[in-house]
Amino acid sequence: MGPFSRRVRDDPPVEVRRVEEPARLPEGASRLWSDGFGRAGTRSVQVLAVAAVFAVFVFVMTRLTLVVIPVLIALVLAAAISPLVSFLRRKGVPSILATGAALLTIVALLSGIVWLVSLAVVNQWDELRDQAVEGFEELQTYVRNLPFEISEEQLQSFQDSVVGLLQSDAVGSGAIAGASQTANFVAGFFIMVVVLFFFLKDGPKLWEFLLRPFEGHRYERGRRVGDTTISTLGGYVRGTAIIAAVDAVFIGIGLAIVGVPLAIPLAVLVFLLAFIPLVGATLAGILAALVALVAVGPVEALVVVAIVVVVNQLEGDLLQPIVMGRALRLHPLVILVALTAGTVLAGITGAVLAVPITASIWRAVQVWDGPELPARFARQKREESV
Repeated sequence: MGPFSRRVRDDPPVEVRRVEEPARLPEGASRLWSDGFGRAGTRSVQVLAVAAVFAVFVFVMTRLTLVVIPVLIALVLAAAISPLVSFLRRKGVPSILATGAALLTIVALLSGIVWLVSLAVVNQWDELRDQAVEGFEELQTYVRNLPFEISEEQLQSFQDSVVGLLQSDAVGSGAIAGASQTANFVAGFFIMVVVLFFFLKDGPKLWEFLLRPFEGHRYERGRRVGDTTISTLGGYVRGTAIIAAVDAVFIGIGLAIVGVPLAIPLAVLVFLLAFIPLVGATLAGILAALVALVAVGPVEALVVVAIVVVVNQLEGDLLQPIVMGRALRLHPLVILVALTAGTVLAGITGAVLAVPITASIWRAVQVWDGPELPARFARQKREESV
């Protein structure tokens, strides 16, 4: 018994090796999706599915413009004047009175702008249009004398496009007067005012209601994205309004000094078109230069062009960073794409709303995972080269 026991203790332990079975390859149809082409196909199907859902969403939105556009306008206006409501509440004004005062203020302001446009632009649009068309025809005579050759067909095609735009129903008193008399305009304005009232009065409560299914970090993300979106929308609209007013005042003063007729209507157009980034300032400058060309001469027209360029340059380099901040600035290519998409989907209203909505979405992405932490796909993955 003893020797046997010693032999057992002296024997080395037996190693049990686990034989790994070779990986089983997918069989049948699943094998076709396991290689690189299969994974690429899967991703392609997912992308197409997302694109299809997005296309359906856009289609539905374009069919419901009578509701969607007033709600979006109400959201933008509520974001712009919500600091006024908060200020009145902090001063002890009841919520309903603070909301009513802010609503009356914005409605009075919008009514004043419409009245000013009707008085300064619509009533003098025919004269303004005729002078612009005449100025373009006079510009053609200068173009024909340039050292390089421009065919008559090219000039005529461009002239027909400009004249067609200026004489179309989409521009001028016909469009504004007609729109103000339609049931859609009245219904849309009523919807906008009602929605704006509730956004101002119960905006935070409405957002809290939408966040009820979430908790933990998802709830905090929803709160953070909502606050950032409203802050960005409000800052963009207030900043753009200030910049538009400054542009209109200084360009209007410059036009009056040069002696250009219809300086006030042109200044009002500068203010309105400033809400369309990049494109609006260019259109206003071209229109002012054409009127100056036919009314006072080519030298004065060049002076007008210089005034517009200087004012817009100072606005972009000095005023815009101070009023709007660097965080609200978008790359010009992004602005052009957003303007194009907005114009295609909703016309002029879409062009006005496209940029602030795009800026808000980008700011929401930048705070998606934290106050200073963007979403994973938007983070810097490598060090920037010096």
